[in-house]
Amino acid sequence: MLFPARRLLAAATLLAGLLGGIAPAAAADPAAADVERGRYLARIANCVACHTSEGGKPFAGGLPIRTAAGTLHSTNITPDAATGIGSYTLAEFDRAVRQGVARDGRRLYPAMPYPSYARMRAEDVAALYAYMRAGVAPVSQRNPEAQMRWPYSMRSLLVVWNALYLSGSPVRTDAAKGAEWNRGAYLVQGVAHCGACHTPRGWLYGEKGLDERSKRFLSGASVEGWSATNLTGDQITGLGAWTRAEIAEFLHTGRNAHATSFGPMSTVISTATQYMTPRDLDAVAAYLKSLPGARGETQPFRHDASTAPRLLQGRYDSPGSRQYSQFCMPCHGADGKGFARVFPPLAGNPTVADPDPASLVNLLLNGAVTARVNTAPTDYHMPGYGWTLDNQELANLLTFIRGNWGNRAAPVSEAAVAVRRRELEATR
Repeated sequence: MLFPARRLLAAATLLAGLLGGIAPAAAADPAAADVERGRYLARIANCVACHTSEGGKPFAGGLPIRTAAGTLHSTNITPDAATGIGSYTLAEFDRAVRQGVARDGRRLYPAMPYPSYARMRAEDVAALYAYMRAGVAPVSQRNPEAQMRWPYSMRSLLVVWNALYLSGSPVRTDAAKGAEWNRGAYLVQGVAHCGACHTPRGWLYGEKGLDERSKRFLSGASVEGWSATNLTGDQITGLGAWTRAEIAEFLHTGRNAHATSFGPMSTVISTATQYMTPRDLDAVAAYLKSLPGARGETQPFRHDASTAPRLLQGRYDSPGSRQYSQFCMPCHGADGKGFARVFPPLAGNPTVADPDPASLVNLLLNGAVTARVNTAPTDYHMPGYGWTLDNQELANLLTFIRGNWGNRAAPVSEAAVAVRRRELEATR
């Protein structure tokens, strides 16, 4: 989910300082400046993506969030006094955001990434509060009840969970690494909560690492049936082959020479990261590029040109090759190199090489859409082929993609495709 992961709309003029050198408006009114800073932080935190249901009003909640422990719904965080947060004081808002405790004392499930927000600075939480109170329209909409399996339905157990997983310690700073690295660490670990999707979780659903000191931090995870990719420096399945500028480009536009966004990450880019300032994009990229590879991949990808001639000659001598030629080759090419910044390369693509093929299965079954961004005239849709290919044909096609042009990923089984098809059909 870079998934799932799910989250951030328009950067206006903002305060300098904590926002990393953003040019302020004529900041004669401190209260107005706080609202604008909060607006920007809400975008980076992608509050709107989780707290807005499909077709619903912004921040009014109701979006179903399906987890292995059950389904819950995001809450109304508009300033409506009866059904939203209009009656919250700053202290109560801060407690909800950073400690996961609602105004009435009810414990929030950590689908709300308060373990990450716990690391935010108090002045940033205050700016968020100012924006949510003054910059968001109130909406009267009741919050649906969570439908969690026992024992996860017992919110009181979250006291124990918080004791285990809620640190609340500030993001570690390192003066030797420079201002960009430290700003990026704060954004990645706190406000943007990248670890909520990209860090694997244990059996109690706690993240297995909170910062760069853990090898598991940002090493890839499974989120709502998607594989949120490895963001560490691994050469094949991570960001090791991406430059700092290419990481910033992807977060800003949803595409670069290596990949094109899809699935939940398209939402994150559309609603959040495309609005980050150039300085903050570079800071995030600087921090991510500093992370050593979690999987020990030190050798760069090497393209194998032997597949292309066979496809061009119509030699479909391996399972899945004929389907690739018919359905995939027009966009991604016989050489698997695609068309940069439009149709992504499949050769050396981190998602293709991911040990977990979940995202690829989703793509082939249902298709995908790129991020809708201001830097492109339109988004691009990849069609799904679940309607015309059976499970074995899809498995063969995915296995062909994962094993050619120099890719060395494991085959995909028919059973894995069948299971995911049933799961997706059950949610419709």
